[in-house]
Amino acid sequence: MRTRALALFLSLALPTAASAQGLMAEMHRDVNDVQKKLIDLAKAIPEPSYSWRPSGARSVGEVLLHVAADNYLIPISMGKPAPASTGISGTDFKTVEKYEKRKLTRDQIVAELDASFRHLHEAMGLTTDANLNENIKFFGQDWSRQRAMLATVTHLHEHLGQMIAYARSNSVAPPWSR
Repeated sequence: MRTRALALFLSLALPTAASAQGLMAEMHRDVNDVQKKLIDLAKAIPEPSYSWRPSGARSVGEVLLHVAADNYLIPISMGKPAPASTGISGTDFKTVEKYEKRKLTRDQIVAELDASFRHLHEAMGLTTDANLNENIKFFGQDWSRQRAMLATVTHLHEHLGQMIAYARSNSVAPPWSR
């Protein structure tokens, strides 16, 4: 019975071959979902809580800037340089640290996060279903574009989960869960 229920669920939840739009369309859709949730959380957490941190970890603001920084850093491997205004270089990780450590207001961090997701989507546009198996240099290693995309989406989900925990630790319910 359990196997039949699982099969029914999967048949309803997974796109059929006729309705599938390709892996990269699904990647963009997933990143859009994470983007909306992270930005909604960033807006829901009160500004005084942006300096809150669990022992030994990044603060709320630093996590959000880390996501933004990586939304600029990761695309460099995909062939899309970071905007000069970010100061982020693919060859000097101190530039990423500097970007992440800036002291910004909540509204400035939300704006940075939003702009970084636009940049990430542009970079994702360089990867198509046709070139997913092409090798690129990803942090000095040969990776397929597909592997890099999966790592990118996984990274975003990791920090979405972190931000949900941070929000709840600060008595903020994620807006989509109310």
